[in-house]
Amino acid sequence: MPATTTATTASRPSPSPQIEGRAPPRPSIVPAGFDAIRSGDLLEFRILGPLDVVDESGPVDLGGKRQRATLAILLLNANRVVSVDRLADDLYAGAAPATALKQVQRQISELRKALGSESVIETRSPGYVIRLAPEQLDLTLFERLAAEASESEAQRAADLLREALDLWRGDALADLSYEAFARAPIERLEEIRLAVLEQRVSADLALGRHAQLIPELEQLVAEHPLRERLRGQLMLALYGSGRQAEALEAYRQAREALVEECGIEPGPALRQLERRILEQDSALEVRAAPSGEPERAVLALASGDTGIAPLVTLARPLAGLPGSELIVARLVGDERELRAATKSLQSVREPGEATIRIAAFASADPPADVVRLATAYDAALVLLDASPEIAATGPPQELVTLLEQSPADVAIVSGTPVDWSDGDGIFVPFGGAEHDWAALELAAWLAAAVDAPLRLVGNRADPGRGQRDASRLLANASLAVQRLAGVVAEPVLADAFLEALASATLVVCGLSPRWRTEGLGDLRRSLLRARPPVVFVHAGPRPGGLAPRDARTRFSWSLAG
Repeated sequence: MPATTTATTASRPSPSPQIEGRAPPRPSIVPAGFDAIRSGDLLEFRILGPLDVVDESGPVDLGGKRQRATLAILLLNANRVVSVDRLADDLYAGAAPATALKQVQRQISELRKALGSESVIETRSPGYVIRLAPEQLDLTLFERLAAEASESEAQRAADLLREALDLWRGDALADLSYEAFARAPIERLEEIRLAVLEQRVSADLALGRHAQLIPELEQLVAEHPLRERLRGQLMLALYGSGRQAEALEAYRQAREALVEECGIEPGPALRQLERRILEQDSALEVRAAPSGEPERAVLALASGDTGIAPLVTLARPLAGLPGSELIVARLVGDERELRAATKSLQSVREPGEATIRIAAFASADPPADVVRLATAYDAALVLLDASPEIAATGPPQELVTLLEQSPADVAIVSGTPVDWSDGDGIFVPFGGAEHDWAALELAAWLAAAVDAPLRLVGNRADPGRGQRDASRLLANASLAVQRLAGVVAEPVLADAFLEALASATLVVCGLSPRWRTEGLGDLRRSLLRARPPVVFVHAGPRPGGLAPRDARTRFSWSLAG
């Protein structure tokens, strides 16, 4: 999901105001320093504007509109095989003639000649694939710069984001906007551009550039009147420029637009910002912090319709806490599935519910897109529905990649939706390992949200093996959680974990430290066959749900005694 944006100024890019520290526009999409090793065969492909291909001699003549459309379809699916049938359907808007196969073959042949290389577009059953290095496509570079900016301090983030937005030469695929196949991708790219633009404004606000931002934000708000984050950024820019009355008037106008157009009140973040301005909150002046968005996000990724309910039932209480929101997304393999996927997601939102947002998009690389979304929305937790492969000896490669790269904790949800009215509470098998602590954080976060008992399960003493019980470990863990969440965790000592967990409403269990080689392991695998729903948690480097709101790195737990 990530991410989503617009550019310099909105749906129609125009030069943004000159702001101190602005990076100069890039003449090429190739990263700095690449020219020294650039070969004559390297082609640059550009879709962030009219479709364009450039080699070392200049623009490449791509031929007629059918050839350009064929190339655009391949570029929107770069490094993925596109079947001949899909090419024909897209080129002829679902009404392919009998000669469509020959027509597609001819377009591919002509494109290969125009590009001067047989190797760029490969024949791969059941169709064709365009093979591109990351530096060859402007969209890839745009996403890379935005991702790097999200991990950078304000000044560097502003420079990187401005550099990313300078890659846009107009509306995405502007010369093909009339083509049916291009409409959904164009909308998605425009949304991505706007989100990155909002990030750039946030970085400039953090640098105190309030007065310079006002004209740009006024134009953006006029073009996107229902976008609350932009409204909040305009309020901050006005207030930071000493124009308090105008900042409050901007809120009044935002509320009026939302009520008239949608019949809804502004979201909690915008309402809170108005109160802070009325109270002349000194933190607004010191931090110039962007508002209009929640401070903490939970990202739920469903692999199919059946996986949505278990994720939402688990995540909804977390999104109901102050300053939190839930983003429920579906990643599909084919863009033709987008409409059905979006429709299935709509059922999770109740009328007027502002703490849940939904999104569906096509993905060729789900782990990378999940990581991008978690990074872009500063997620404190990523929820996945468990695939059948989770019970295998080793986890599937896509899951390995995601767990290794996710900035946030990842919770893998298995079983039926949680019934919060049934069972004896949230149980956590606890041994003090890294992922056990992440599981305890999530369990305490949930216990606070639903007012459910929290129980820590450990080993009973085994005198024959010289092993004392785990009560001291569990007590210290409970004290640590009480300090942060105000939740008391009851210790449960057991000889057989499965029996102790049988009455649980939900079991939250950390992954084994050896999960890469052992997968779940025998004990955790047996939980999949037990009655209660179970969640397996992997700790990420980003602060979890119990961390202080201003924490930017994960804090460490310590046990006394």
